[in-house]
Amino acid sequence: MSTQKRKNFKIEAFKHRVELDPKYAEKTWKILEHAIQEIYNHNASGLSFEELYRNAYNMVLHKYGEKLYSGLVTTMTWHLKEISKSIEAAHGGLFLEELNRKWGEHNKALQMIRDILMYMDRTFVPSYHKTPVHELGLNLWRDNIIHSTKIQTRLLNTLLELVHRERTGEVINRGLMRNIIKMLMDLGASVYQEDFEKPFLEVSANFYSVESQQFIECCDCGEYLKKAERRLNEEMERVSHYLDAKSEAKITNVVEREMIANHMQRLVHMENSGLVNMLIDDKYEDLARMYSLFRRVPDGLSTIRDVMTSHLRETGKQLVTDPERLKDPVDFVQRLLDEKDKHDKIINLAFNNDKTFQNALNSSFEYFINLNPRSPEFISLFVDDKLRKGLKGVSEEDVEAVLDKVMMLFRYLQEKDVFEKYYKQHLAKRLLSGKTVSDDAERSLILKLKTECGYQFTSKLEGMFTDMKTSQDTMHGFYACQSPETTGDSPTLAVQVLTTGSWPTQPSTTCNLPVEILGVCEKFRTYYLGTHTGRRLSWQTNMGTADLKATFGKGQKHELNVSTYQMCILMLFNSSDCLNYREIEQATEIPASDLKRCLQSLACVKGKNVLRKEPMSKDIGEDDAFFFNDKFSSKFYKVKIGTVVAQKESEPEKQETRQRVEEDRKPQIEAAIVRIMKSRRVLDHNNIVAEVTKQLQSRFLPNPVVIKKRIESLIEREFLERDKVDRKLYRYLA
Repeated sequence: MSTQKRKNFKIEAFKHRVELDPKYAEKTWKILEHAIQEIYNHNASGLSFEELYRNAYNMVLHKYGEKLYSGLVTTMTWHLKEISKSIEAAHGGLFLEELNRKWGEHNKALQMIRDILMYMDRTFVPSYHKTPVHELGLNLWRDNIIHSTKIQTRLLNTLLELVHRERTGEVINRGLMRNIIKMLMDLGASVYQEDFEKPFLEVSANFYSVESQQFIECCDCGEYLKKAERRLNEEMERVSHYLDAKSEAKITNVVEREMIANHMQRLVHMENSGLVNMLIDDKYEDLARMYSLFRRVPDGLSTIRDVMTSHLRETGKQLVTDPERLKDPVDFVQRLLDEKDKHDKIINLAFNNDKTFQNALNSSFEYFINLNPRSPEFISLFVDDKLRKGLKGVSEEDVEAVLDKVMMLFRYLQEKDVFEKYYKQHLAKRLLSGKTVSDDAERSLILKLKTECGYQFTSKLEGMFTDMKTSQDTMHGFYACQSPETTGDSPTLAVQVLTTGSWPTQPSTTCNLPVEILGVCEKFRTYYLGTHTGRRLSWQTNMGTADLKATFGKGQKHELNVSTYQMCILMLFNSSDCLNYREIEQATEIPASDLKRCLQSLACVKGKNVLRKEPMSKDIGEDDAFFFNDKFSSKFYKVKIGTVVAQKESEPEKQETRQRVEEDRKPQIEAAIVRIMKSRRVLDHNNIVAEVTKQLQSRFLPNPVVIKKRIESLIEREFLERDKVDRKLYRYLA
């Protein structure tokens, strides 16, 4: 196989040398130099740019590019020195105008020159690493004009003076300023920064340092912030009108540092006008301005947040520990809600709904609400008040709003199980007395509690509602089985059958019911036990109510709504006109504390005194005598006689409730310990305490001492054992 040889072609130089006029370069340059001078002298209209371009093209083509380039530098430099003299000669306000005019002329001339020397710019300049024509023109302007010893300092001082005059309220020629600043920017970022921006920022820092000191000495906090905001806006506006956009961050940083950061502490703590006063007086506009300005500086928002938190905690502490305010639980909780609403509004309107501020608010409320051990009880009493009477006639949306606020306070509670205890008691009383405003509202709150704490938290509460519904069906069945002859004139009975585990545990107190009531009670017992096997009934007489028809002197009739205990007392007076305390106690066997409250409500409350007491006094003594009050009168036919009882628990009752709560916590703590040890098998004491606390904190904060006792109890019952080497280490016994 043969291979074909590839032929290579070679292009050789032209054999005959072209002879040029020895003076060709000089003559051509003279033509071009004259043209450049005419351009600078504003006589460019008579020039043939096509011919000039061809001349420049030929010079480069015939290797005279260096002569052309150096000649350009020399000619432009000479003209710029002449221009410099003209600018230096301008006086006062004409100085910048002359500089601006000459700069404009130089740019036009530069454009024409670049067009003529375009071929040189495209071929010779990159090949020999020269500066392009346009850039060369800018550099020569910089070196011969801007950096001229007689212009440089004068230009800077003139620009800074104009800025100062504008800051002090004078009107300046912003258009001229914009052109001069743009000139510096066109000459390069370093020219703008070194010749103007750096000195401008230094002078500005001095200006605002002095001014801020003057302002803070004579203004209150709100006025100072307005001035700072105005200065900040002025500087941003100044940048938009005639400074480089990149200068905005730098000049605003200067204002922020000098007017805000350097005076933060003094501003927030300013007497009679600082942050605390703004919070107290709801100065949303001033607060929003402070937030907006302080967020610009390091640690600005944390400074506001810390002062707000400190104020909140102190205010809240006073609120929850003031003995006068603790007298009315409903007012106590309402004040908490008002305080929360107030600060929520401030955070929303003034602090841009900032989550960090909301978190600070929540932590503050959690701190001071739990300073008062009775907060769970008071919140439950507040709910009780609202659901009994406070929400009558209120729209469904408003009811939900109130319940949401209650849930918000509930979330702050560390002892949610204590709230559960009281809420259960209060709900039971509302349901049994039929005094709840709305079943829907009751169920809505239980649903919210269920969502917050889980099914276990509300299962018994839901069971109470189930019992109420079942009881209605039971009573319908009971009366359906009774014939009219057997009921006759006997009292009408309404029974609520309560499941022991669902309702608050009540001590089974003995009380001797009137004979008339005992008869119908026995009929119900027979009916109920006949329809339900394996159940027991015990009467909770301390939880019932009764309606009695009574006839007083002159035949005046009233229907009295009383408690079961009060009914037992009043029916004694059907057969006696006068009974002393001991006789009533013996006949009814009502516990002494309850009996005294009942007698107090029947004999000592103005407008409800269906009994008369001798001697007359507010307190019940064991030697007191009681009479049926024939002179009782009321403008209402139906008269409700409540039992005189403090809305708050007595000290023994508080101790009893607390003890029940502590007892209920023990199995929960033990269950948590066992769960943890089952999964971890071996764990030291400190980690067990930490894990148990973490698991149970949604209901209560367990005491480490109690946890330790529960661990000891589990060891005794052989759920756990101590490590033989490390006594602080525990093992789970499967």
